[in-house]
Amino acid sequence: MSSEWREYLRPNVTLPFCPGCGHRLLLRHILTALVELEVDMDKTLFVSGIGCGGWIPSPCINTDTLHCLHGRAIPFAVGAKMANPELTTLVVSGDGDIADIGGNHLIHAARRNHDMTVICANNMNYGMTGGQVCSTTPVGAITHTTPSGNERNPFDLIALVNGAGAKYAARYLVTEGPSLVAAIKRAVQTTGFSFVEAISPCPTQFGRQNKKDSIKDAYTYVESMVTSSDTIGMGRSVDADGLLVTGEYVHA
Repeated sequence: MSSEWREYLRPNVTLPFCPGCGHRLLLRHILTALVELEVDMDKTLFVSGIGCGGWIPSPCINTDTLHCLHGRAIPFAVGAKMANPELTTLVVSGDGDIADIGGNHLIHAARRNHDMTVICANNMNYGMTGGQVCSTTPVGAITHTTPSGNERNPFDLIALVNGAGAKYAARYLVTEGPSLVAAIKRAVQTTGFSFVEAISPCPTQFGRQNKKDSIKDAYTYVESMVTSSDTIGMGRSVDADGLLVTGEYVHA
């Protein structure tokens, strides 16, 4: 990957992520994609809500950002895009922000086909506020609000946005750098609503509570949750064994 992505960081920025947090990698992949697309950062807007994922664009990326209310990143982005349709508009935030508190906004933005890219940094819990259960927490996982293990099935975010009408959706681990960069590039180039889910390890909260708090164990765990597919289309995003399928899902 090109080192030019560093030029898109704010001067003298200190990254606000815990050791081993997958969001560091996602930040790099997002900026690498924009460098390779030669996106004009003066015509680019990042919108984020509250949470660890919300710190990816703000304060890190050296362009216009909106850091807004918890769960409300997508409607803020919709308003900005309507006011200035020339903006390249990206929402980058966490699963709790986008899929839990902002879940209604997510499905309706896809249904209405708003022209934006939503990137969900999915670390499977509310990482910033103490490691509570959220809609993407795996069954059986321990959180501060499910000390005996989560009993409820998580959302399959790819199936959710595809069912709502997303024009493009993709899911990859943050460790799948080239694939994730390519997916972000394709999402940005898609006219209409596009969605990228980045599975991101959280050693500090999710990992610690599930005895996977070493960086190695945290990354091994998320790798065990997924299986890959070379098929581009509208196939199943969860396999028969319940593993999340990484790959691209495209509406015709």
